[in-house]
Amino acid sequence: MVYHSQLDTSQCQFACGLPLIPLKSRADHAATESISRDIVDESLYAFRANILFRNFEVKGAADKLLIYLTLFVNLCLKRIADTRVNKAGASALVFQLAHEVFKVPGDSGFALGGLLTPPVDKQEEGAFRLYLQQCREQAGQRLVEKCFDTDAAPSKYWLAFAQKRFLNKLLT
Repeated sequence: MVYHSQLDTSQCQFACGLPLIPLKSRADHAATESISRDIVDESLYAFRANILFRNFEVKGAADKLLIYLTLFVNLCLKRIADTRVNKAGASALVFQLAHEVFKVPGDSGFALGGLLTPPVDKQEEGAFRLYLQQCREQAGQRLVEKCFDTDAAPSKYWLAFAQKRFLNKLLT
């Protein structure tokens, strides 16, 4: 069974067809006190089940973000598995991945081209990039916390999914 997002996007702003759902963050405690579970938590919770599927029916706007974050977590796991780093090295690796320049809808080779709409102006593209960069950073940090119990090797139960492809797509 595929896991879908349970988050309400009715009050959210959108950029490129993607809801800008509030994230809980360690840096901004005041703004995120009321958020118990965000889209990053949902994507990590559902990752090991969802990664096994080649089809995913989008039932809500938050599912689009769930798909993107699942692909990003998959990319992080691939890099961690390929480099065989400890927890500190993995943190640096996923931070670097989160801050790499990434493709947006409308760019050739964007993995979710049919799912998201191209930005109408530079302001929307900037908002999209900034939000996804925050999501990527949070997803990477939380993945490292889940994947590494100690500072030694990553969990084999997470790395086993590094070779899987979600929806037969890869982020580049």
